Amino acid sequence: MVSTNDLKEAALQVLLHNLNGPYQGLPRTAGWGYPEPYTRDWMIAALGIMVTENAELMDGLRRLLTTLANHQTRLGHIPSLANNPADRGASDTTPLFLIALALYRSVTGEASFLEETVQKALTWLDYQSPEDGGLVAQQPTSDWRDEQWILGYGLYVNTLVYACARLYARDERARSLQTLINQPGIRHIEKGQVVHAGLGLESKPYYALWVYKVHANERFDLLGNSLAILFGIADSVKANGIISWVEKTCDEMRTSGELACALPPCLIPYIHPQDEDWRPRYQQFNQPGEYHNGGIWPFVIGFYIAALVAAGQAELAVEKFTIFSELVQVARSSQQILGFNEWFRAQDGQACGQDWQTWSAAMYLFAEACVDQKRVPIFPEWNQPSK
Repeated sequence: MVSTNDLKEAALQVLLHNLNGPYQGLPRTAGWGYPEPYTRDWMIAALGIMVTENAELMDGLRRLLTTLANHQTRLGHIPSLANNPADRGASDTTPLFLIALALYRSVTGEASFLEETVQKALTWLDYQSPEDGGLVAQQPTSDWRDEQWILGYGLYVNTLVYACARLYARDERARSLQTLINQPGIRHIEKGQVVHAGLGLESKPYYALWVYKVHANERFDLLGNSLAILFGIADSVKANGIISWVEKTCDEMRTSGELACALPPCLIPYIHPQDEDWRPRYQQFNQPGEYHNGGIWPFVIGFYIAALVAAGQAELAVEKFTIFSELVQVARSSQQILGFNEWFRAQDGQACGQDWQTWSAAMYLFAEACVDQKRVPIFPEWNQPSK
């Protein structure tokens, strides 16, 4: 049996291995399969890097942040690839950059590091809200789920924008977003106008996947809901209600054969060909229980465990972390002893992505730190709901 300390050391070695890639010497996203420096992967991986306090990794993170700042667009957008300023259009890279940079500043004490970049990026975020200060909107396949349609006001991206508002002391913006994310939407037309499109759901304990005008998707987004708990958008009652629903629903899915693992999939329920939100392309890339359509993603599990800790469910966090420790050992390649794989098929737990995935290793380290410290490190206390 591999110990937690051995797994931590293995995860650290994955990050160090991936620190220098073939594109301008910038970090690579996976050990072999993804040599590119993907912005979102490394901004999320920054959490694991910062809890390690490893000088070499911190230097690499600083180099990456600086490169992204140099490649920021004229209007403030952060590109999807750190080495390619022309690769644009992601809805989550700019807020992820701002979050990673704010936490880096806090850890290093460099309060004004890349300040000009920050102000431009915050302005870009402001312009993503059609209602001037309300929820931000996005195009389909523009966030981390590049094979799933998230339309209009997505939960995940709006939780990130909320975190940016709090981290950069934009308190009025944060209060507005928190209200809208929690407020149930009135999805009908009254006097020819849509009254409201909030992300709250009256019939479910969790938040909507996305809403726009009279349209809404009530599937459960594990990452978006975990971030809502972690960032304190959900109060303690709602946070624990979400967690209870996840655990109960996953028990039912295991009984029905839809889920083999004791960890939750990224989307519940899966999208099937007969469903209204099925897309023809899903036939090839996004089958039920796979990839973004309900696959089990280690980096998302890391956020779920952090959310459990933030919600005061320490025992459940330990239980899930123990299972998580078993999952990250599974490799797709027979040449790898420890995989830190990208994603797993929900129905049988088979590793289907790339081994030595940067954010899988990093979020394992972050989850371990949360469980070990019984608190969420790096983030300010406002991110943790009162118990």
